[in-house]
Amino acid sequence: MVRRSPLIARSAQPRVEALLRQFPAIALLGPRQAGKTTLAQAVARMRGRAAVYLDLETPSGLARLADPEHYLASLEGALVILDEIHRLPGLFQVLRGLIDRGRTKGRRAGRFLVLGSASIDLLRQSSETLAGRIAHVELTPLLEREVPPQRAKGESLWVRGGFPESFLAANDAASFEWRQAFVRTYLERDIPQLGPRIPAETLRRFWTMLAHEQGQTVNHARIAAGLGVSGQTVTRYLDLLTDLLLVRQLRPWSRNVGKRLVRSPKAYIRDSGIAHALLGLRTRDDVLAHPVAGPSWEGYAIENLCAAAPRGAEAWFFRTSAGAEIDLILQVPGARVFAIEIKRSLAPGRSKGFDIASDDVGATHRYVVYPGSETFALDRRTTAIPLGALVTVVGETAQSHRSR
Repeated sequence: MVRRSPLIARSAQPRVEALLRQFPAIALLGPRQAGKTTLAQAVARMRGRAAVYLDLETPSGLARLADPEHYLASLEGALVILDEIHRLPGLFQVLRGLIDRGRTKGRRAGRFLVLGSASIDLLRQSSETLAGRIAHVELTPLLEREVPPQRAKGESLWVRGGFPESFLAANDAASFEWRQAFVRTYLERDIPQLGPRIPAETLRRFWTMLAHEQGQTVNHARIAAGLGVSGQTVTRYLDLLTDLLLVRQLRPWSRNVGKRLVRSPKAYIRDSGIAHALLGLRTRDDVLAHPVAGPSWEGYAIENLCAAAPRGAEAWFFRTSAGAEIDLILQVPGARVFAIEIKRSLAPGRSKGFDIASDDVGATHRYVVYPGSETFALDRRTTAIPLGALVTVVGETAQSHRSR
């Protein structure tokens, strides 16, 4: 059973509200069960005027759109929320006509809020059809900066992950059961509904392999041999889970630094709780006793830091064949380069390889993130810092960028 708790305020809500004052349509993208519908309904309440919610995965929602142009035109004064819009991709053309006609009547903003769980197709369809008329916002599962400290005791957000139903479950057993069901539903229902014909058990094995190798560069040949498929098929599986916002492919630094660099991306299961569920890890003790603990916390830190970064920031990792390495590089507007080492240790240190790599990429800020509570200097250029504190630093960078 899942404990129903008061809603947690989402950091994306102010941005969605601001964009609805500028654009006729907003696309809110995120994995299933991340809280898109709850956020959309909260936005509708804050606007203080009529809103209509249509779930395109239900017969009733589809029935109301049998003649979409006529029906949606009748809702001209309302905010229309269209959930799982990828089920009706042809709807974007209809929205374009309605938006353009509305502009002639002075309705220039706040018409449609569309929700989707598959990023690439939705971005392509909306960008091609609604260019200049739509803005995009990604909603991740819950982030550390969104969860009050009293609710995140014992590193529960890292252990359970950020999907609200998992994080807010009454106990670890209920949380684990929810995540197991989430994985099963994605494999058996959600992915087939999106079109790919992939055996559920094969995709589960692939997803579990990624969990075992959290944060490693992707070895397509080895994974292909383990699954009995081709390397191209492995690429297709990886791109599918990335498109569904379930996996992050962190690209290698591509600037020319005159050294032999690792060229393959690193893969992270984006929600740590899902990674733990795939590995059968139910509790914090289970996670800490498993070799994935360090890589899992690294992925958790990367998700939180990337979410806090300003728009236009780019995320990379850096590794040379000689062993110089940076876990995360955030290159933010304004020529600032954050070099970030992530250590699952209460006695963090920096390596010579990190110093060399930071010089190679021209880092302007150098941090070692660790799961402690104090910020202190490791040397004159490098600071050891708790994850939450660095999220705040990166977030302040984002705020200063927006104010310019």
